[in-house]
Amino acid sequence: MERSTIVRVHEGLHARPATRFVKLAKAFESDVELVKDGKAVSAKSSVKLMLLAVKENQEVTVRANGADAIEAIEALIGYLENPKAGLDDEDTPANDAGKEAAPAPQSAPVVSGQANGLRGVAASEGVAIGPAFAHFPPDIAGQGRMLLAEEISGEIDRFRAAVAAVQARMDRALAQASLSAGDRGIVAALRDIAADDSLTGEAEKAIKGGNDAVSATITAASTIAADFSAVDDHYLNARADDVHAVGRQICLVLLGQDDVSLESIPQGAILIADDIGAWDLARAPLKRIGGVVCGHGGATSHIAIIARSHGIPAVLGLGDQVNALRAAREVALDGNSGQVIIDPDAATRADFAGRVEAAARERAGLVAFKTVTPKLADGRVIEVAANIGSLEEIEAAQEAGAMGVGLFRTELLFMRHMHLPSEDMQAETYAALAKAFAPYPVIVRTLDIGGDKPIAGIEFPDEENPFLGWRGIRMCLDRPDIFKRQLRALLRAAIHGNIKVMLPMVSDLGEVRRTRVLVDECAAELKAEGVPHATFDLGVMIETPAAVLIAPALAKEVAFFSIGTNDLTQYIMAADRLNPTVAKLNDVTNPAVMSAIELTARAGVAAGIMVGMCGEAAGRPDLIPAFLEMGLTELSMSPASIQRAKKTITAMAAGE
Repeated sequence: MERSTIVRVHEGLHARPATRFVKLAKAFESDVELVKDGKAVSAKSSVKLMLLAVKENQEVTVRANGADAIEAIEALIGYLENPKAGLDDEDTPANDAGKEAAPAPQSAPVVSGQANGLRGVAASEGVAIGPAFAHFPPDIAGQGRMLLAEEISGEIDRFRAAVAAVQARMDRALAQASLSAGDRGIVAALRDIAADDSLTGEAEKAIKGGNDAVSATITAASTIAADFSAVDDHYLNARADDVHAVGRQICLVLLGQDDVSLESIPQGAILIADDIGAWDLARAPLKRIGGVVCGHGGATSHIAIIARSHGIPAVLGLGDQVNALRAAREVALDGNSGQVIIDPDAATRADFAGRVEAAARERAGLVAFKTVTPKLADGRVIEVAANIGSLEEIEAAQEAGAMGVGLFRTELLFMRHMHLPSEDMQAETYAALAKAFAPYPVIVRTLDIGGDKPIAGIEFPDEENPFLGWRGIRMCLDRPDIFKRQLRALLRAAIHGNIKVMLPMVSDLGEVRRTRVLVDECAAELKAEGVPHATFDLGVMIETPAAVLIAPALAKEVAFFSIGTNDLTQYIMAADRLNPTVAKLNDVTNPAVMSAIELTARAGVAAGIMVGMCGEAAGRPDLIPAFLEMGLTELSMSPASIQRAKKTITAMAAGE
């Protein structure tokens, strides 16, 4: 059986989305293929899938044959139609570094007045200056002889053992708790390449033709990398480097050699290389690396992603120009502009040192606010909390000094699984969240999903405009089988901390009242079953114009308001926030939007309930004073904005 769909995965099936799609396909016994433009490939091969070059908004067909074909197609179609499938924090659109720039020509422009300045791809922002650490491992070559017929079988066994050893090494790396979530996804993608039949099959074919295993691996990796380079897609072009990196690891095992280690890199040094495998960089002492300069790679390469996620400035794609850095003693680089300066003169050194020091001062100055509890002059405490969507983000929020969670997006929990998450799974997740931030409050938003981001297990109707359709609290109230499972899990988790529950997309008082009835039903059921549970405060997310206009009445029904400025702005301005043509209308500072925020705040303050904000506007230093003057006492934002927000509030109080 087969079913067609339009791919909504952001940027299409590049490395990690393809890896996860393959993992999902392998969970089914059926043979599964993905078809695009008449070409069909196995959905259980990462390399073949990536080379199909499936892009966002293209039509594809999922074809399955086997006992669980129906389940396979439903799960895989759900994945393809999910815009956030396969995305981690570091490669979401908000953090995307844009299209990969082409490497600079040999005659690079003069930089900072020096003749020894080069320019490459600005891959990770920030500036750095430090001693050069040249990393140019020797090239690997095969034996250069043809195998005898009787040697071929043993050589294939030797190759397979080497592949297994590389996979085992990567499995051990994946098992390390110190590996960040972003790096873990990259290593998992590399492991998938090492296990893929396209690479191993090509190499074994060459061995059967009489080539030694090392030569065969080099040839196979080069062939597949060339296929990736030929595709008209910058994400897939960057995967060529990954294939070469995996091939090198297999060759090193075959030769009984270890790669040149990065363990000896000095503190603050600038890592210089023609090419660095993502596998090598992910295992390197990243806290000691001051910057990265590389001949290969671009803004979408795994090297760039790792550098960005660890705050390491990087300039990539220098091409042959990188050889000019082999003998460098000191290097300065600007990851914002792509500038690289070899052995900078005194003036340039002073300029870069000053910029590095200023950035460090700013970071250090903000860190001082990590443990600050911001208060206004009248003694009111302003809670500065974090917006997060998974347990993996807890550490970043805590490191930033979050005073709890102002928005926990539960939809990611639903999107991550092939089936709807069980009550137990949800209860464990919410309990872990509550424990991590206790005694601070954790505001959990109930499932906010619609036809624009469907999930497995819920059939959404075709809608002309899903943003104005069956979503949020509307869908939940129509599907009590799903909603009550979540409410029961939240009641169970409430015994572990300060859980609060927020309803999205509310536009009518009846939606709150019907939810309260369901909450009471769930509590009664849990009591009858002897399951420990506790009550929680119920609030609403103010994001529809209707909610703003009935805010005084809503305030009498709920314990708190949280203003979702992202959607509120698009609904007030009648401008799709995903439509670039009307992007200028999506401005939270528009008088209409600010008036809506003020009306909401007044209603909440008059009723004596907490009024907070969970849109990204909450973290804007230029708007925080206005929001606090309106009466807001809680601001929730991305962890990266928390310390700056605390500083802004503290300064505001001092000014008062």
